[in-house]
Amino acid sequence: MLGWQWCDTEKKAAWAALLQRFPAPRVVITDGGSGIAAALSECWSETAVQRCLVHVQRNVRTYLTSRPRTDAGKALLRLGRALTRIKAPAEAAAWLAGLNDWHQEHGHLVKARTYRTASAMAPGWVRANQAWWYTHDRPRKAYRLLERLGRAGTLFTYLQAEYTGLDIASTTNRIEGGTNAQLRLVLRAHRGMSEDHQKRAIEWYLYLHSEQPRPPAKLIEAQHSRPAKTTTHTLPEQEPGPDLYSTGLSPEEGLWHRTGWAGRS
Repeated sequence: MLGWQWCDTEKKAAWAALLQRFPAPRVVITDGGSGIAAALSECWSETAVQRCLVHVQRNVRTYLTSRPRTDAGKALLRLGRALTRIKAPAEAAAWLAGLNDWHQEHGHLVKARTYRTASAMAPGWVRANQAWWYTHDRPRKAYRLLERLGRAGTLFTYLQAEYTGLDIASTTNRIEGGTNAQLRLVLRAHRGMSEDHQKRAIEWYLYLHSEQPRPPAKLIEAQHSRPAKTTTHTLPEQEPGPDLYSTGLSPEEGLWHRTGWAGRS
């Protein structure tokens, strides 16, 4: 079953409008975008959540970069990269234990603070009136992301026993590569369309790939057969009079064709 909802941003109201059209499933796979968590708790409160592990990896890499300099950053990046290789509950338990070991060894970095002094140079993202900031802000964000998801139990939902018989993926690659990539290809192949034309193209693609699409005749509405008349706007006729600004040439501007030496004939 395929459904979509036009929105300006991924806010709670937009997600709720989409989720309310479908019965609550047992598990939902999400990339953790803004607004979806609140919409899930409101519309599908009994549904288990599986966070996309590929998106988690990308977030960790964004915080730590691909080549962290510190040993703590390198160890945390290895934990993030290992997420997509976990295939059994025992491996998931070992990964959570490894995250706890990282905190036991490097947990002091998460709490370290730098206070503003006359000689301390503040990073560019620190506000002028900010008295202190976390010294290792990026490793702290990466660890807190993994720790929060591990505590919430949304990293390894696909390995839980009650969902063993279901085909639950650990990533959103099926929709990213199967649907979203094709939508981007449609827009890329037909660049230059107006915004309304782009929407119609996307809607038509989704309609053709729906499981039970409505008959094409059912898509025609009254406004389609009787479109609103467009009014043509004509420029008001100007009153006769001298041109204040003209594109013509005048002798005073020195733009006439000259002959002879210095224009002398």
